[in-house]
Amino acid sequence: MLFQRVVPEVPSRPQGGGRRRHGDREVLAAIVFVATSGCTWQQLPRASFGPSGATAHRRFSEWTKARVWAKLHRLVLEELGARGELDWSRCAIDSVNMRALNGDLTGPNPVDRGKFGSKVHLITDRTGLPLSVGISGANLHDSQALKPLVRGIPPIRSRRGRRRRKPGKLHADKGYGYAHLRRWLRGRGIRHRIARRGVESSQRLGRHRWTIERTMAWLAGCRRLHRRYERKAEHFLAFTSIACTLICYRRLTK
Repeated sequence: MLFQRVVPEVPSRPQGGGRRRHGDREVLAAIVFVATSGCTWQQLPRASFGPSGATAHRRFSEWTKARVWAKLHRLVLEELGARGELDWSRCAIDSVNMRALNGDLTGPNPVDRGKFGSKVHLITDRTGLPLSVGISGANLHDSQALKPLVRGIPPIRSRRGRRRRKPGKLHADKGYGYAHLRRWLRGRGIRHRIARRGVESSQRLGRHRWTIERTMAWLAGCRRLHRRYERKAEHFLAFTSIACTLICYRRLTK
């Protein structure tokens, strides 16, 4: 099981005794259920999974602090890369807004009457598999997330040759159409196809960018992301990483 390769070791009890610790597999199933169903931790059906909502939330917090979800996402990408399932020839970048009640990395959404929210930023390969993900406040301009997302792509194994972490070409809409970003991409050896504001329509990029729009719809399958309830930004990012990992894992099991 891939998860066993990234989960921290079980802490020992030198004094002995205590209740039996629920297995990592049971707790992982409970966390995935919360992510996909959108239920609260208190609504977790203990009869179906074993651990209570409090136990699942505590383990979720521990694993989030240990960056387990980011490691698991990278591990699944490694397996896909080793099989030659990742297409680096054309990648795409985009973002989607989520309503938020409160918490870290939230802000007034300029396209939703100033209501507070967060934004999920994403880079996908040519087939729509998430390579890099990040979150920010809803008032952060998309252009400011391009550099961190590109830098955040991990070195991933290829079927042949060295590890790869740079797309051959990056597609983006007009929100990323700035000269300094084009220069930065060229300096890293990445070709770009960014719609020019006032010159051409962003709809012309649809034949290549539709894959990332589809991936955004796949993220909506993780109902915990329909609206942000987590106060801590790292917890919201953890659920986003879980959703991206599930998308990649489905491709891996085909």
